[in-house]
Amino acid sequence: MASAPQPTLPLFYNDLMPLNSRDHATWNTRMIDSAPWLVGQHAIPLTVDEFIQAQRDFPIVFSTGENALPLALMGLNEGVNTFVTAEGKIDEPIYVPAYIRRYPFLLAKLKPDSEELSLCFDPTSGSVGEFKDGNPLFEADSKPAQATNDILQFCERFEEAGARTKSFIDELNKHGLLMDGEISISENENPDRPFVYRGFQMINQEKLAEVRGDILRTWNQNGMLALINAHLFSLDLMRIIFGRQVQQGTGPKADAQLPA
Repeated sequence: MASAPQPTLPLFYNDLMPLNSRDHATWNTRMIDSAPWLVGQHAIPLTVDEFIQAQRDFPIVFSTGENALPLALMGLNEGVNTFVTAEGKIDEPIYVPAYIRRYPFLLAKLKPDSEELSLCFDPTSGSVGEFKDGNPLFEADSKPAQATNDILQFCERFEEAGARTKSFIDELNKHGLLMDGEISISENENPDRPFVYRGFQMINQEKLAEVRGDILRTWNQNGMLALINAHLFSLDLMRIIFGRQVQQGTGPKADAQLPA
C-alpha cells in the first residue's frame, strides 16, 4: 500500500494513504473518544463558512505571509490548547472546526501534474483500520459504503469552502485590508507589564473605513461584510482565552508571539 506524495503534510497528519477497495476492502472507520493529535495545537485552520459560528468561541485571526489563512485560536501560545484536556478530550460544548472534524481524511493530489483529487487518510490516526467494530468503508462488491460516501461528501464540501475562503482573502488583499496584528493584555496584579502578542494578521479598521460605499454595499449583499465583522468582534475573545490560560496554569510569557 503506497502512501500519497507528501512533500509537506498538513497539520495533524503523520502520513497519507490513498483509500482504495483493493487494499482496504475489509477496513472500518470508527469513532474515537479522544483526539491526542489535538493536544497542544493552539491555532486551527478555519474556512469562511465557519466564521459566524466560530467567532462565538474563538478569536479569528489570519496567518502571516503572502498566503494568509484564517485561524481559530484555541490558545494564545504555541503548545497551549485551552479547550482540550491532556488526554485529548474537549470537555465543554464549543464549535469544533471542520478541519478537526475532517481528520483523518482529506482530498489530495496523487500526481503533481494532475488536478484530480483522491480520498486519502492518515493510517496512524487509530480511527481507520481492520477493526471488528465501526462502519465498513467498502461493500462486499467493492463499492464504497455509505460511510465512505459521507466522508467523501464532507471532504468535497470542505474543499469548496476552502475555495470561498481563498476568494475572501484575495478580496481583502486587493484592498490592502490585512495588517500585522498586535494586542496587549494585562493581568490585574501587573497592569504595567502587559503581555504583547504578535505574529498574526488582522483587518485594518482604519483602511476598512476608507473603502468606497459601492464596494461596501456589494460586500453587504454578498455576505463578506458579515465575515469581516465576525473576525473583528471575535478579537475581544483574546482576553477570554488569556484568562483561560492563566486559570489553567498555562499562562504566557512576556512579549509573547503567535507563531505564523
